[in-house]
Formats: sequence, structure tokens, C-alpha cells
Amino acid sequence: MNEQLQSWVLITIGLVSLTIGGEILVRGASTIAAVLKIPPLVIGLTVVAFGTSAPELGVSLQAAMSGAADLAVGNVVGSNIFNVLFILGISSLITPLVVSSRLIRIDVPLMVGVSLLAWLLASDGLVGRLDGGILFAMLLGYITLCIRMSKREAAAVLGESATDDRGEGDSGKASGNALLTGLVLPIVLVIVGLVLLGFGSKWLVDGAVAVATRLGVSELVIGLTIVAAGTSLPEVVTSVVASVRGEREIAVGNVVGSNLFNLACVLGLSSLVAPNGVPVSDAAIQFDMPVMVIVAVACLLIFYTGSRISRWEGLLFLIGFIGYTSYLVMA
Repeated sequence: MNEQLQSWVLITIGLVSLTIGGEILVRGASTIAAVLKIPPLVIGLTVVAFGTSAPELGVSLQAAMSGAADLAVGNVVGSNIFNVLFILGISSLITPLVVSSRLIRIDVPLMVGVSLLAWLLASDGLVGRLDGGILFAMLLGYITLCIRMSKREAAAVLGESATDDRGEGDSGKASGNALLTGLVLPIVLVIVGLVLLGFGSKWLVDGAVAVATRLGVSELVIGLTIVAAGTSLPEVVTSVVASVRGEREIAVGNVVGSNLFNLACVLGLSSLVAPNGVPVSDAAIQFDMPVMVIVAVACLLIFYTGSRISRWEGLLFLIGFIGYTSYLVMA
């Protein structure tokens, strides 16, 4: 009993550390992006999305290196399903979410494509180091694309700022110094957030593996449910708060960007650092990864048909999440 209690305490402390660390990391990263005048959608797709996915990265890397492959895979797949069905469902119930044309043309199709690719690479029962390299290369390509598009969108603003700086002379240098000063605290926040995420992920993985062993529940199911929901808490907070504040582009971009990051970086890096790649169970290949792909396709269809997520569509997402989780628990 004491050992069980200790495991649940580890899980709780890990989740709290991940949540606080993710929040601090997002605040710091978002401030850096705002100071550097990066557009809101790009902030949601990259800085915020990658920051809120840092818990998934920490947990899956820790699980992969400690030999808990099912936990690593379940965390990624479960988080992607949770992000779309639960987070977009809840966010759109608060306020219908308007989807930008860029998401429909580029980012969501990429999410569908990477989901299919991950399923294909895992179909032989292993995401090897070469597979991980392919996934990670896709992330680098995506980041490059986002940076180029961001530069185009912000060209006018940056051009005006540069003109003002040239005309002002010493005041331009002063503004440059102010810019550097404004980046100090956000950078410190990012570092503190990363440290908390590192400790939190270790505690969560250790506790989750111990609970799964004692209860006779597979690591895959623990990863798909408790760990996936726990590591997605930063995404929940970020998207819900963004919806309440009317920052709907950040709310949607956070989810899409997080899903891309989970597959391309989290699964990719995990398979690169694991001694022999990341083994994938038959259950994940035959059921959970197909569900992840179906959810991504459904996301694209809903976005494409109305360029928005209405409240009733959000309700459908939530019903789908409840059905999927209920099946896992009963099975």
C-alpha cells in the first residue's frame, strides 16, 4: 500500500511540475516571440505549440531511454488524439473557433500526412533510428517553412521598424538595448521551465510504470490515458485561455503545431536516442494509430467545410474522446 501511494504521489508531483514548467516555458517563449514581432498564428503553431509539447518530449525521451517503449508511443499517440478531440472540443464549446486559410491549406494537411507517415513507419513493429531521422527532418523542414512565411507576413512591420531605427541614430541603439533587456527575463523563464519539465517527466514516468506494473495494466494504456492527458495539460490551459481571450488562432494553432511536434520531434527523437529504436506494439499499430489518423482527417474535413469549428462540432469531438477513452478502460 505504501509503495502504491508513493507511486501515485510521484505521478501527482510529476504532473504538477510538468504543468508549472510548461506554463512558465510558454510564457517565456511567447514573450520572446512577441518582442521579436512574430505573428500570432506562427506563435501558436511553433513557439507555443512546441513549448506546450515539451512535457511529451521529456516523458517520451525518459521512457525510451529507460526501456518503457509502450509508454513513449502511447504518450505521443494518446496526446495527439487528446489534443484534437478534447482540447479543440472544449475550446470550441467556449467559443466557436475560426480557422485560418493557412491552416487548411498547409498545416492540417501536413498533420494528416505526418500521422500517416508515422503509422507507416511503425507498421513493421519498430520506429528505428532511420525512421526517427526521417520524422525529425520533417520537423526541421516545417520550422523552416514557418520562419519563411513569418518573415513574409512581418516584412512590412519589420521594414518600418528598421527605417525608424536608421533615422533615429542613437535612439535606434537604445531601442536595441531595450530589446535585449526585454529578452532577459523570458529566457530565464524558458530555462526554469525546461528544468521543471525534466524533473517532472522523470517522476511521472517512474510513477506511471510502477502503477502499471502493480495493477497489471499495460504501459501502452497508461501512456494513452493518464500520461497522455497529464502531459497535455499545458495545451489544455493554453488553448482554453486563448479561446476565452479571443485569441482563436493561437488556440487552434497550438493543437495543430503540438500534434506535428509530437510525431516529428517527440517520436523522432525518442527513436533516435533509444538504443535499438522504439518498438511499437500490435495493439497500437492496429487500433490506436489508425484512430490518431482518423482524428487528424476528421479535423481537416471539419476545418475545410466551414473554416470554423462550431459548438456542435466541438461536442462531437468530446463525445468521440469519451468513447475512445471508455473503450480503452473497458478493454
